[in-house]
Formats: sequence, structure tokens, C-alpha cells
Amino acid sequence: MKLSFEYGHGYKEAILPDDTDVFIPGETVPDPECLPDDRIVSATLESLRNPLGMPPLTELAHEGSKVTIIFPDRVKGGEQDTSHRKTSIKLILKELYSVGVKKEDILLICSNGLHRKNTEKEILGILGPELYYEFSATNQIINHDSEDYDNLVDLGTTKQGDPVIMNKYVYDSDVAILIGHTQGNPYGGYSGGYKHCATGITHWRSIASHHVPKVMHRDDFVPVNNDSMMRHKFDEIGMHMEEKMGKKFFCCDAVLDTKSRQIEINSGTAEEVQKKSWVMGNKRTYVPFAEKKYDIIVFGMPQFFHYGDGMGTNPIMLMQALSAQVIRHKRIMSDNCVFICASTCNGYFNENLWPYLPDLYERFQKEGDTLVDLNRYGEYYANNDEYIKQYRFANAFHPFHGFSMMSCGHLAEKHTSAIYLVGAEKPGYARGMGLKTRATFEEALEDAKKKFVGKNPNILALPKAFTTAAVHLMMKDELPPLASKYSK
Repeated sequence: MKLSFEYGHGYKEAILPDDTDVFIPGETVPDPECLPDDRIVSATLESLRNPLGMPPLTELAHEGSKVTIIFPDRVKGGEQDTSHRKTSIKLILKELYSVGVKKEDILLICSNGLHRKNTEKEILGILGPELYYEFSATNQIINHDSEDYDNLVDLGTTKQGDPVIMNKYVYDSDVAILIGHTQGNPYGGYSGGYKHCATGITHWRSIASHHVPKVMHRDDFVPVNNDSMMRHKFDEIGMHMEEKMGKKFFCCDAVLDTKSRQIEINSGTAEEVQKKSWVMGNKRTYVPFAEKKYDIIVFGMPQFFHYGDGMGTNPIMLMQALSAQVIRHKRIMSDNCVFICASTCNGYFNENLWPYLPDLYERFQKEGDTLVDLNRYGEYYANNDEYIKQYRFANAFHPFHGFSMMSCGHLAEKHTSAIYLVGAEKPGYARGMGLKTRATFEEALEDAKKKFVGKNPNILALPKAFTTAAVHLMMKDELPPLASKYSK
């Protein structure tokens, strides 16, 4: 069969055996039905007015209340007119205004964490013109800044000893509202809930307590699940914030489908919202698909996805993307599974976004046996004044973000027999990461048969691995993690 896979700014074709299985999120196995457009507002309002485990906003807030509304950055959630962010924030504002909260007492915060700060154009796309122009004119929309020590507060450590340093605007507010998405994430199962505050409005030292090898290389991290050490750390950090703030976060999370449309909306405490949201989230995200384990998984990688332009060409970032496929799909991989992935891999690091990664790549070539060996440099890079300035003032990723990418990136090597990169324009970069290179899918497939998987491998093709909201594939007889616990 002939299939097209993502590649650079276009596609690369492959001729694969006719018995190749194909999976496309939302198509091969349909998502649960999303809310029709004419029901989104009413469903969101019903959720806001009937929160789980806490009073509604109209009882939490009053005239004189200082309110922060924390919303995710451009990486997730969609930008359609009916998107969860646009819909929920508008309704939340109406609820707040109805009890006398003044506009000047409301601050909108983009929870970018260690991601690059979103530009004005990107914030406009996320919030829409109505919200953007209403609040930007008075400087009431900001990006979180994990290096702005005048506006951070140190809350000590959790019981496990993890440092908690959080956004002071949120800490000082009377009502803190988290707008989140229950969408499948290789880092801890789902976005939203306590993951939102634990990663989006904290400091790199807080994030270094969980986005590191000692957490990400545990047996409970791969395959992705809802009960890993990382997930427990998110919860504990979020709960520690609430204890020190003396208030609970008010969450409004939407379970999203493949096209970032709302399937379900839940509001209330993070703990209760997670319990409720994960039931529907599991139905959409953990897909019982495979009748056999796969020896070869084939997909492609565009240049621009997820974290930004260059994600699919930058050798360290593409390792993270390869590992994300391992984390999501380990349940259906055979013990000797091989990946075959298309990438232009042309040495485009995009130093505007990741100014420190070329140096890390060169350091790896000189002294690292595996990517994990570079983790010891995390604090050194995280305190580099120039990289910090680029994060704060030039829309670059925080330097420690690269170390979470490398911790993840090693998992691709750890859990596969081999990874072939197809179509690399500068294949030396791929080989520098330990990958095999071939000009075509067909050449890679033949080599993998000879060396790793035999003449008749089970092959799975993922033609839209990075241009759709991914799922976590399972064997047909498997149950989603924690499904029974949260279905009672």
C-alpha cells in the first residue's frame, strides 16, 4: 500500500506491505461525540455554576476580590471560535462581574512555565480579539515568568522534598482560576488539573523535581498512565500550593477530542475535576486497538509542530518526539520493536527558540554516552544569564526545558531495537543521536527485516502522528489505567 507521512513542510510517500495496519486518531477509532456548537456555552455555564467539591465563583468572589485567570499557552487547546479557553473565560468574567468583581481586579496569566513566552499575536489567537483587546490595553494579560523573582513566592518543599516556587500574582489573588484541557499527554497522562499549576506557573527548580531521569526513567513512566510518580508529584505540588495559599484552585477543564473540540466540561477542585474528567478522557485517549504486538512502527515528522518551528529538525527535540511515541504506544510494541520515521533533519536548530541546544548537541558528541549523561549540566545551563535573558525577553524556551527534553529523549533508545530516520538532509545529525539513516522508507524496512525483526514483521503505520491530537494505543483486551477506580 502507498501512504504519505509528515515530512518537513510536506509529505513523504512510502510503499508498505498490504497487511500493514494503519491508525489515524479520531478516524480509525472514532472519538466520543463532542458537544455541538450550540451546546458549548450552556454546558460550560452549567459546569461553572455546579462545580465539583467547592462553591461556585459567585460565592467565592465578591466586590473587591482580586482574581487571576490562568490559561494554557499555544501548545494545546485549539484556537477555533468555540475553543474552551475563549468560551470559558468569557463566561467566567460574566459570573465575576455579576457579583461586583471589577475588571481592573482581574489578571489573565498565560501559564507558559518554561515554554517560551507567547507573543502578542499568539495570545490574540488563543483568546480571540474580544478578550485580547479588552484586557491587553490595560496590561492585564501577562506571560508567567519563572525568572521574575519579584513576582515569585517560595513556598518551601513538599513532603517528598520537592521545591515549590510559584507565581506571586496567583498566590496573592483571592480567587485563582485554572482553565485546563484533559488531553492525552505523555508526561503524566493528562494535561489540566494539578499538572497545569505544577508546570505552568512555577520555577525551573520545581519542574526539575519531576522532569528529570530519576522520575522519567522509572518503570511507572512508560507506558504513559495516570498513576506514575510524575503524576503524584504534580498532585502533591498543586496541593502544597493550595495549603500555603489558603485556598483551592477553581478549575474549569474540558475533555478534548482529536480536533480540540469539547467532549465534556468539568469545574471545581482539581482533585474532583481530575477524577471526573479522566473517566471520559480515558474513553477518548486510551484506545484498545491492537490485536497483536507490532515489530515496526512507521511515521513521519513535520518541521513545525508542538513546541514550534524546528521541532522536527532539531536533533535533540526530534529525539523527544520519537520518545513520545514510545511513551504513548509501548503497550503495543514488541520487545524488539523498530521505529522508522521520516524527518528532514537538516541541522535547523532554530536558535531563536532553543539558543542553548546547539551547544548541548556538541557537548553530547564530545562527552556523552547517552543523553542522560548531560543531565548533570542542568543547573549550569539554567543559570546562564544570556539564556535566561532570551527566555525572559526574546520568546526563547527556558534553558532547563532542554534538559526535560533530553531526559525524555533517551527513552526512544531505551525501548526500541533501532530507530531509522528516513530522508535526513544532513544525516550526520541523526547519526550523532544514535539513529540509523536511510534515504527511503523501503530501504529502512528491508534493513530492519534483515537485522532486527525477520521477514514477516507486524507493521503499524501512523500517517498523522504529529498533526492530530494523539492517543495512547493499547491492546484490544486492555483496560485504561485507573478506569475501574474512577468508574465506580
